[in-house]
Amino acid sequence: MALNLDRTLVMVLAGGKGSRLEPLTSIRAKPAVTFGGKYRIIDFVLSNLVNSGLFKIKVLTQFKSNSLNKHLYDAWYMNRAFGHYIDPVPAQMATGEVWFQGTADAIYQNLNLVYDEDPVRLCVFGGDHIYKMDIRQMVARHCEKQADLTISAIPVPIEKADQFGVIEVNDDGRIIGWEEKPSSPKPIPGNPSMALASMGNYIFETTPLIEALEEDHIDSSSSHDFGKDIIPKMIRSHSVYAYDFSTNAVAGQHPREQGYWRDVGTITSYYESNMDLRSVHPIFDLYNRHWPIRTANYHNPPAKFVFDWEWEMRRGVAYDSLISSGCIISGALVRSSILSPGVFIHSYTEVHDSIVMHDVEIGRGARIRKAIIDKYVKIPEGETIGYDLEKDRQRYYVTDDGIVVIAKVLPEHRWHDPRQYDHVFVE
Repeated sequence: MALNLDRTLVMVLAGGKGSRLEPLTSIRAKPAVTFGGKYRIIDFVLSNLVNSGLFKIKVLTQFKSNSLNKHLYDAWYMNRAFGHYIDPVPAQMATGEVWFQGTADAIYQNLNLVYDEDPVRLCVFGGDHIYKMDIRQMVARHCEKQADLTISAIPVPIEKADQFGVIEVNDDGRIIGWEEKPSSPKPIPGNPSMALASMGNYIFETTPLIEALEEDHIDSSSSHDFGKDIIPKMIRSHSVYAYDFSTNAVAGQHPREQGYWRDVGTITSYYESNMDLRSVHPIFDLYNRHWPIRTANYHNPPAKFVFDWEWEMRRGVAYDSLISSGCIISGALVRSSILSPGVFIHSYTEVHDSIVMHDVEIGRGARIRKAIIDKYVKIPEGETIGYDLEKDRQRYYVTDDGIVVIAKVLPEHRWHDPRQYDHVFVE
């Protein structure tokens, strides 16, 4: 079966506000948020696409896109001599002086890119989920069924299904019912505790998509959204199928990971998904060499652990943690945490169950627990975070389940690079 991947265009939707993830998204787009220490959220969908042999990719940006654009340029250079590219596309207001009015409108406003490329099909994928997927298998299913639209789907607990498009299928997998974020989701037949939910990943045949977008554009009553408008109409008039993501098998993948997909749209889900990575046997495995997760390489030095002074209990150690390149743990204890590149932790400090992002410095004798510390923050000497939540709420954002979030500081407020210090005598 010819999949025509070289004539498949991908558009990644990366322009949403991500307001539920604030304060991490207060100055950046959600796909640009750090994940797993060294990665950005968008690296996961882009790695899936590239590992699947899809190399013609447009990333549609909109809100607070500077950090995302910079990361794409730093991490995702492709060889255009072979027709390969990952291009950030800002909102150009090509159809009028308005932002994208919905997910469908985002594609409609960029149809000139589709006409330029002249693909046989268009993949529309979200840019803010964590998962591994061999997209060739979804394309093969799409071709096998001669579908006009294929939607990747996954079972979710019925109590969470009101956040998704809920799908009803017949025995052949054809979609016969759709409800966008219903208050009373329909369960999967025979399994009342689960509903079949859309993952927000679509494969369209180009001509039916263009026709649907043009019709939707002139409909003044439409919200110009795939889930609310385009998909319900196409189900009634076109061949629309579900692709069962739980059947997708990635090379080198452990069976426990198959079907893993996370919408890290809240602080709690983001924190929990990160914390799984540092466990002894994580569900989501970053170490699968057959399916690499790619990102920017800033040529940091190796991580460094210094001091082994037993008589002063001054040891640089880390347990059950991910420690990125360029980190220095100077006579400090790190446990069950994730450190991004360039973190410096001074002596007698303890960091537990926390996510510490790029170039953070934590002062001597500090105690940190269940916190997310954004880039460039400097934690003062002797500071305590995560032990008195009422006190923390006066200074920081604290979730209902006790995660303390310390927002990013602006570049002009950064401290001197701690790596200039003499580490033998560092305080």
